[in-house]
Amino acid sequence: MGKARQKILDASAHLFYTRGIAATGIDAIIADAGVAKQSLYNNFSSKEELESAYIEVRHQQWLQLFNERLTRPDSEAPREPRAEALCTVLAVFDAYADHAVSGWSQGFRGCGLLNAAAELATGSPGRQAVRRHKEEVEAILVKALRPQLEDRAATLGRQLSFLLEGAIARAGLEEDPALLDEARQQAIKLLEAEA
Repeated sequence: MGKARQKILDASAHLFYTRGIAATGIDAIIADAGVAKQSLYNNFSSKEELESAYIEVRHQQWLQLFNERLTRPDSEAPREPRAEALCTVLAVFDAYADHAVSGWSQGFRGCGLLNAAAELATGSPGRQAVRRHKEEVEAILVKALRPQLEDRAATLGRQLSFLLEGAIARAGLEEDPALLDEARQQAIKLLEAEA
């Protein structure tokens, strides 16, 4: 990836998250990135394309955090299916908590993907990308639960997904990512009740 493109992506990520997509103009992005306007258009054909790139970067960041949580040294030992499911579910919650506190210098505003989707038109490519991300997270939960719960996996996976999304929304409104820890504890209780 070119240096100018990375600067533009970094600037747009910062501004889209802290100010919002609609409130962030191209001029603000190029000023924050320290590049010429032509550099932006050499890398992105439109603001919509830049928005889509921002959404994809956030999705990839979350996937990386999730995979890091799964592969931590204390997570590598062989586990029974129940413990494996718990580890994966907690890695999902922990990845969201990690993303919440990772470098947002102007405070936590909730899920950047949900914030973006709220500003985008129904059916827009960016909004559809956010939906795919959320569906992928739910699918990860269901897949982790299936060996243990079989038919109940889809229902519990959806409940955990709703719990996570609700916690993220409240944490963003209250500017308190610690609420994700409370949701994590509730997830553990839901899993224990299924045992």
